[in-house]
Amino acid sequence: MRKFSLFLFDLLIDFCYKDIMSLFKKIVLIVAVFAVFGLGFLVGKNTVVCKFCAPEDLDFSLFWEAWHKIQQEYVSPGDINIQELIYGAISGMVESIGDPYTVFFNPGDTKKFLEDIGGEFEGVGMEIGIRESQLQVIAPLEGTPAQKAGLRPGDIIIKIDGVSTIDITIEEAVTLIRGPKGTEVTLTIMRDEWDTSKDFTIKRAVIEIPSLKWELKQENIAYIKLYHFSEKVDQDFTEMATHILKSPSEKIILDLRNNPGGYLEKAQDIAGWFLEKGQVVVIEDFGKEEEQVVYKAKGNSKFLDYPVVILINQGSASASEILASALRDNRNIKIIGETSFGKGSVQKLESLRDGSSLKITIANWLTPKGELITDKGLEPDIKVEMTGEDYEQDRDPQLKKALEIIKGVE
Repeated sequence: MRKFSLFLFDLLIDFCYKDIMSLFKKIVLIVAVFAVFGLGFLVGKNTVVCKFCAPEDLDFSLFWEAWHKIQQEYVSPGDINIQELIYGAISGMVESIGDPYTVFFNPGDTKKFLEDIGGEFEGVGMEIGIRESQLQVIAPLEGTPAQKAGLRPGDIIIKIDGVSTIDITIEEAVTLIRGPKGTEVTLTIMRDEWDTSKDFTIKRAVIEIPSLKWELKQENIAYIKLYHFSEKVDQDFTEMATHILKSPSEKIILDLRNNPGGYLEKAQDIAGWFLEKGQVVVIEDFGKEEEQVVYKAKGNSKFLDYPVVILINQGSASASEILASALRDNRNIKIIGETSFGKGSVQKLESLRDGSSLKITIANWLTPKGELITDKGLEPDIKVEMTGEDYEQDRDPQLKKALEIIKGVE
């Protein structure tokens, strides 16, 4: 992914106040944070490209007026944590954008986020998101307490330990759901086929997110289940592919159900096993004024001649949607299952000086044929839905259909 560096500037503010030197240091720190957003990004070029420049007549006096009113008037000034005020100001600024995927992480939240994408953390083990202003389960992760408790993609989370999720942010929800192993959290869930909500009390555990698994089905069909596009998935895929290439496998079922995504580059790496070198995997679109960035397959194409079908469902999001659309657009590979989640944007994690960070939506991504899937998802070529009875009876009509279809693909 293109490298971004933030361009900061010095802003001098003259203001008389008690202990002026101490206040000056605080003001400079806050203004520097705001300057980050006022000046925008330096984007792999020799000139500054200002995507979001503050207007010349912008007046920060209202902010400082509110800041000093709090300092002067709050009933318990000793309880005020200056650092938390700064974090709160940044969070409020970021939340006002209205993009659920652009968020501020304080140092503690940054650590949790990096643990999540690194593959191990303590919690219940599910990916969540906000869709149509509702907190939803994107996907329970394989073998986790959330999956074992019976949570499904598309479940709406109404309450967390009795706390309403109306207007909650994803990060606030994560903080409430996560916790030390052995402790419990109660999620109040609403599902389409229910008349009333139900409570799920789930015991937290250490969550180790697997990258993938594979097995041989019906003598010559390699069934590959990709759970998450984590940091190590490309290494695990290479190791797995070595075994598949030495096996009797002649065809492949690629199962991306309940795969909530991960690193875009990892989807690009895996696509390189199935596509010709140079074929388009995904297009990043930064808006009218910037050139699109095209990510192309650059792998070894070892599975190029293998017949393939793909499985998706509501829990397939982001990088899994990228991989599925790349294989369909380039090779006309059939997709079976249910409409995917529809996360068509790309985020970048920017580290800040104190260990906090910003996860920023930097672009929309388009399929190789130029389609934006945000909020609508990928439609399967062959629609097969899972019923409540299928889940209860541990039946898998989607996989059954995939086996049926792959047999007839040469």
